[in-house]
Amino acid sequence: MPEFNLPDVGEGLTEAEIVSWRVSVGDTVQVNDVIVEIETAKSLVELPSPFAGEVTALLASEGETIEVGRPIIAIGEERQAMLVGYGPRAETSARRRRAPAVAASPPDEVTVSRPLAKPPVRKLAKDLGVDLAAIHAAGAIITRAEVEAAAGRHGERGAGATEGMTSGDGDVRIPVKGVRKATAEAMVRSAFTAPHVTEWVTLDVSRTMELVARLKADRAFAGVKVSPTLVVAKAICLALRRTPELNAQWDDEVREIVVKRSVNLGVAAATERGLVVPVIHGADAMSLLDLATAIGELTATAREGRTQPAQMSGGTFTLTNIGVFGVDGGTPIINPGESGILALGSIERRPWVDENDAVVARWVTTLALSFDHRVVDGEQGSRFLADVAAILRDPGLALTY
Repeated sequence: MPEFNLPDVGEGLTEAEIVSWRVSVGDTVQVNDVIVEIETAKSLVELPSPFAGEVTALLASEGETIEVGRPIIAIGEERQAMLVGYGPRAETSARRRRAPAVAASPPDEVTVSRPLAKPPVRKLAKDLGVDLAAIHAAGAIITRAEVEAAAGRHGERGAGATEGMTSGDGDVRIPVKGVRKATAEAMVRSAFTAPHVTEWVTLDVSRTMELVARLKADRAFAGVKVSPTLVVAKAICLALRRTPELNAQWDDEVREIVVKRSVNLGVAAATERGLVVPVIHGADAMSLLDLATAIGELTATAREGRTQPAQMSGGTFTLTNIGVFGVDGGTPIINPGESGILALGSIERRPWVDENDAVVARWVTTLALSFDHRVVDGEQGSRFLADVAAILRDPGLALTY
């Protein structure tokens, strides 16, 4: 009876959480049928079956964190595995094939007594801390309303918490796992490895706002989200041509600076699962329309929790828009493996002294650049930041870059 071991769906994956099963014991599956949704350190991933046959056991429970290489499902009659990457790996099977270190319920108890509910309802119950087994459903399947009602009765969710349980003293404890865990580890590693330098500039971006308004009315951009973030992203790509040291990486093993050939621009996105940074590969070679489309698609996918690990790897520089939260500025932390990150603050109408010494109302924002001082010196960082600011003050200058 073939067992499907949890695969490494991303470079360096060691474990993942079972979010929701898409099959039950007794179901018949075909090769490539989605059988389970897992949460890795970077994203939610749907796993297809490498076997065809009848599901005989689910070997892991929803909410359980499983090591790569551990069996998660047993499927009846053995068939040839068809999916690339799901074949046996000698080093994994020799090291990982062992009994789980923690006690688990027998497979039949995991599956036979499992309350019926659709995956979104199961996720809601998990987020609200509701035990589905304790709900007496009016029908054959537990509904969203019944989960919400159970959450209200038990009061297991603390106000403002995204996930957690309330202790006896009223404190809310939130497990650190998945994206939040990976982000915390990466930020600590970056903050205490790369010597950060942060520089600021406050500027008048009224002409950028005029450009955004014109693009929104342009038929070529119909159906595509146009925002100041798009113009900043393009300005970054242009400024990196003149200061490529910001598009570089510190190779600690050989003590070399690796200047990247193309700009793989990460665009930070805040999601319910935490901060994720999908990457636009080859952003510097894109037209403004293509860049707008790429930003829109990647950020939408990120907020849906569907960004795949490959879409968040290989970044060379990052843009984060903290202004969407009404924040003027901050000191962003560089993503590991990169040398620079630019934060865009809120864009607001403020009093501004123009070239004629008159006080006028203008659109004003603050840019904050953090860079790795092992790779970039002050002159290079300042020049890059000044170039980005110059384009935002007058987008027409982009023609000269």
